[in-house]
Amino acid sequence: MTDTRKLLDDMNDRSREVFRRVVEGYLDSGDPVGSRTLTRDFSEKVSAATIRNVMQDLEFMGLLGSPHISAGRVPTQMGLRMFVDGLMEIGIPDESDREKIDATLGSNERDVSGLLDRVGSALSGVTHGASLVLTPKREAPIKHLDFVPLGPDQALVVIVFADGHVENRLFQPPPGLTQSSMREAANFLNAMIEGHTLSEVKSIVQREMESRRQEIDTLSRALVESGMASWEGSEQGDSPDRLIVRGRSNLLDETAEADDLDRIRTLFDDLERKRDIAEFLHLAQDGDGVRIFIGSENKLFSLSGSSLVVSPYMNADRKIIGAVGVIGPTRLNYGRIVPIVDYTAQLVGRMLSDRSER
Repeated sequence: MTDTRKLLDDMNDRSREVFRRVVEGYLDSGDPVGSRTLTRDFSEKVSAATIRNVMQDLEFMGLLGSPHISAGRVPTQMGLRMFVDGLMEIGIPDESDREKIDATLGSNERDVSGLLDRVGSALSGVTHGASLVLTPKREAPIKHLDFVPLGPDQALVVIVFADGHVENRLFQPPPGLTQSSMREAANFLNAMIEGHTLSEVKSIVQREMESRRQEIDTLSRALVESGMASWEGSEQGDSPDRLIVRGRSNLLDETAEADDLDRIRTLFDDLERKRDIAEFLHLAQDGDGVRIFIGSENKLFSLSGSSLVVSPYMNADRKIIGAVGVIGPTRLNYGRIVPIVDYTAQLVGRMLSDRSER
């Protein structure tokens, strides 16, 4: 891939200013920017012909393009990347934007998912894009669990957490299940897992099963292993309620082209099937801070021709536990969206850390 930073360094002041003004004009209006528009407020006295020559050079470099038969230019994906990496000015979120995000975190309710749902709605409203919030895996300590038979080939694990949250998870038990082996397996687990989180339980149970192999019969062992398999599956990032998507109507604008609408609907269909949750978190995990993906730079959003601004959020131990992001057209106002996403991610991280210490 072309080194956009080197291209920027090699440009003279006039070329750099023309390029910056074309990109900023396009991001502001969505329309191609012509040479006469630039001539009116250029920092030095130059003719429209001179600016046209500069724009042609930038087009030859792959930084600008000419849509349709328009005399104006728009930035290419490579041009947007160069602008974002080298020329974009990032400030702090407006006070009104911060207040709207802050307002979602003012509740003392225990339901983290509900709170993050409101965060997603506020983020979508503030940015006028579609918001994504990847909620953290539940890390509250376990208080108690029970196995409940539902039939010959189906059972339920009922997990009660110390914070009052209850989860019910279906799994396929081993053949020959009996009520006594259910009770034995539940007693075996409850004796060791109370006070531990789900992410800790698997290794604890495996160690205990090895050391107490003779104390638990074959059916109970198989039941415990079946139940553990269902928990392990929930840890792989594909839990159906971990990804919150809000504001999709912001992208399904009536003015969008038919092809654009089809691509965006494909994107949301993928997200609603939760097929790419793990990929979404992976995008955010490569380093701290906000990351920007433009157009086809990542496979998750390439089909829709959209851009993604995403940032991870962390717990008190500085471990990444989720992410927040905004999807929008490639002509997003990146300079405004980036600090909003960053602010939201840091706020969510602090909020979750404070709650875990109560």
